[in-house]
Amino acid sequence: MIIYVIGLLAQLFFSSRILVQWIMSEREKKIVSPTLFWILSMLGSYLLFIYGWLRDDFSILLGQLIAYYIYIWNLNLKGFWSSIPLPLRAVLLATPWLAVGIVIRDFDGFVQQFFQQKEVPLWMIIMGSAGQVIFTLRFVYQWIITLKTKKAELPIGFWIISLVGSSIIIAYAVLRRDPILILGQSFGFIAYTRNVILGVQSKKLA
Repeated sequence: MIIYVIGLLAQLFFSSRILVQWIMSEREKKIVSPTLFWILSMLGSYLLFIYGWLRDDFSILLGQLIAYYIYIWNLNLKGFWSSIPLPLRAVLLATPWLAVGIVIRDFDGFVQQFFQQKEVPLWMIIMGSAGQVIFTLRFVYQWIITLKTKKAELPIGFWIISLVGSSIIIAYAVLRRDPILILGQSFGFIAYTRNVILGVQSKKLA
């Protein structure tokens, strides 16, 4: 039960970030990137990483590990990261590496735990991981854009990649019978579509 509570809290943070970004974008009639979006992203990612670990789901771990530090990067660009107390920053930075250290220490056990599950075939793990990687690449794409612009923006390409990755994750979640992933991705899918529309409209008006 506690596992699903953690997962629900993580998805609540993720859904809240999309809702906040969506409302603010509708007000501005263009895609915006509020600081709260990145704060909620980091909190949701932290909890979902724990959820993935407890649920023995490699695809979730992989996706969160890639995106986690990009959230922090954007918070730093927004000027928020430095306002977090140093001890808390240290914990937030170190936790994923601690998990990686545990994996390296018992790699054989990790492979057996995450990749040799009778109820989850390897092809399904590959499918879920592919969806998470594509879904997470949106933040890699966004990070590359921020390197050029020096602004924590959410370009239209970010939302297009979101739609592709989300579609695969929803299919994986249905096969895995994971209500947490289905709930989180279904809500986000609508917002991603709307942001693509807003992005196209704002480009036409520019």
